Amino acid sequence: MSMEILRPGLLSTIQDLGRFGYQESGFAPSGASDSLSMKRANALVGNDPGEAVVEMMLLGITAYFRAPSVIALTGADMSPKINGAGVENGCAIRVEPGDVLELSGTSDGMGCYLAVAGGFDLPAVMGSRSTGLRFGMGGFQGRRLAQGDMIPLRSPVPDLPDLDRRRLISKPVFGKHIVLRAVPGPQDYMFSEEELNGFFSHPYSVTNATDRMGIRLEGEPIVPKTSSDIISDGTAFGAIQVPTGGQPIILMADRQTTGGYAKIATVITADLPRAAQMRPGCTVRFMAVTVEEAQDILAMENRAFEEEYRLLNGSYPVSSGERKVTP
Repeated sequence: MSMEILRPGLLSTIQDLGRFGYQESGFAPSGASDSLSMKRANALVGNDPGEAVVEMMLLGITAYFRAPSVIALTGADMSPKINGAGVENGCAIRVEPGDVLELSGTSDGMGCYLAVAGGFDLPAVMGSRSTGLRFGMGGFQGRRLAQGDMIPLRSPVPDLPDLDRRRLISKPVFGKHIVLRAVPGPQDYMFSEEELNGFFSHPYSVTNATDRMGIRLEGEPIVPKTSSDIISDGTAFGAIQVPTGGQPIILMADRQTTGGYAKIATVITADLPRAAQMRPGCTVRFMAVTVEEAQDILAMENRAFEEEYRLLNGSYPVSSGERKVTP
């Protein structure tokens, strides 16, 4: 049982929630850029929320199914078609042997997520199936997908009755003007109150120099009191680094594990999926929140997803592979 890649898209990789516990050894967690879309795709096909999916950035794959399955697509809409006929994002779709799934580019958002019922039959490396491109590990042979790849599917396919009702009640809207909530710090003390106020009030543009490592922004330069250099310390998903030149970078899933520039703030966990879907040309503003507010927002988001999962599947998996993260 397999899915053959006929066209690999621009950057398509196998990702789950990430590889944690190895940052001290220099291994980035990787994982889905937009973890909420990944979890929602898995919910639609009855998978554990943390099951590995195909993440496709800007341009999707064309795939040939050699076995029956049920699939779901979430995140950015890549105008999916099966055998030339249009199908929807955000719902469960049955595919038969010989069916061809074709995805195009996206005009809104960055990443689309493909989940397959039962998941992909790939080995976990250091506790995760996520592709770590810099280290050539995990996923499918440690690399982006390529033409001719045969991605093995688990067997047998779970029985999923009532496919028509397996659809998301609400779908994301990816705007061009984004507000991201962020907790000041950990090196906010290296900036004057005037610079901090400017950071939390000025708009920034997302540049073309954006990838899975970081979202590079352009706008009013942020000037530190002296220098933005620090003794290298650990980095977090969503940390906003201010390098020489003062143009901020939001560190993402494939970030370096340490960095030597001051981090003025950190995007809250609940807003990382929104950040991951920002396209070049989008404008973004930052809103300051406290750690306690960030925790409350994340708890509310987690409850909302768990309720959505229960509505689709009847219960939430007790031994879910979903990693409970804190802001």
